[in-house]
Amino acid sequence: MDHIVTVQEAVTAFEDFMEPTDADLEAIERELPLINAEIGLLDAQIIVIDHTPTELDVRRIRRARRRVLAAHRDLVNGTAGRTGGVA
Repeated sequence: MDHIVTVQEAVTAFEDFMEPTDADLEAIERELPLINAEIGLLDAQIIVIDHTPTELDVRRIRRARRRVLAAHRDLVNGTAGRTGGVA
C-alpha cells in the first residue's frame, strides 16, 4: 500500500522565491493598459457569441481592436503610462 505524504516542507522551502519581484510588478504595471484593452476586446467579443452582431456590436469590437493596437504600439514604443506631450 502506498502512503500519501505531504510536501509542505519542500514547498515552503522555496516560499521566499515564489513572490513576484519588484521588476515583475513594474513590468505588469507597464503592460496594464494593454491588458485592460485586451479585456475590453474580449468583453466585446463575448457579447456577440450567441447572436448575430448588430452594427453597434461591430463598432464596439472595432473600437476595442483599435484600443488594443494603440496600447500595444505605446508599449512597444515605450510611451505607455506617460502623460503629457509626445515622447
